[in-house]
Amino acid sequence: MAAADPTGTELVYKIAPRALWEEARAAGVFVGAPVDVADGFIHFSTAAQVRETARRHFAGLDDLLLVAVDVRALGPALVFEPSRGGDLFPHLYGPLPLDAVRSVAPIPTSVDGAHDFAGLLPGAPA
Repeated sequence: MAAADPTGTELVYKIAPRALWEEARAAGVFVGAPVDVADGFIHFSTAAQVRETARRHFAGLDDLLLVAVDVRALGPALVFEPSRGGDLFPHLYGPLPLDAVRSVAPIPTSVDGAHDFAGLLPGAPA
């Protein structure tokens, strides 16, 4: 496994279907989507990676939420590991404690169906 936080990022992001996130809120913990459970860790993206993650894995889906999570609150269970193109992606080995969540926002879609992250990510236009 890679170092806990070689990127210096303060937040990581999870794209989640609203229904799945509401189930997590009711349970008081997020254990991940089916792909996360199958892989043994919860997949996250950095701000620089989240748009491509949405394009590759959530194309054509709506009613999605962008969950921003504090890296420091996750401790050593969050590791950055090589994935797509050798890029380091954050993976959480364990459940996501909801008190680590800093914000949850709907991800709108544009007219062409693409996800619109304007105003949702650091440095993104409002």
